[in-house]
Amino acid sequence: MIKRSPFKYFKTDPEIIRLAVMMYVRFPLSLRNVEDLLHERGIDVSHETIRFWWNRFGPMFASEIRRRRVQQLRAFSRWQSHVDEVFVKINGERHYLGHVRGTLLEPGRGLA
Repeated sequence: MIKRSPFKYFKTDPEIIRLAVMMYVRFPLSLRNVEDLLHERGIDVSHETIRFWWNRFGPMFASEIRRRRVQQLRAFSRWQSHVDEVFVKINGERHYLGHVRGTLLEPGRGLA
């Protein structure tokens, strides 16, 4: 099945749409600030247009970012586990508390 482009009916270049949405999401900017920054780059769009793009394409960009992060984590499987450890003093005695979350540290070897 052929995947349709979500930008098919938009006159604006998809890279400009992506830039505007990512500027609004990534940095603590208002829609009007993003509008001003794009205007300085020679891109003339309204803050309402940026809001529309954010509502339309924001979830799609977020899922792409999530998918890339998961693929990156799966590529380095040895780093998927996380160990929380702390020493606690109870009645003057030091006790070790450790908690392991995740999967195997090495293939074929369980977590101890």
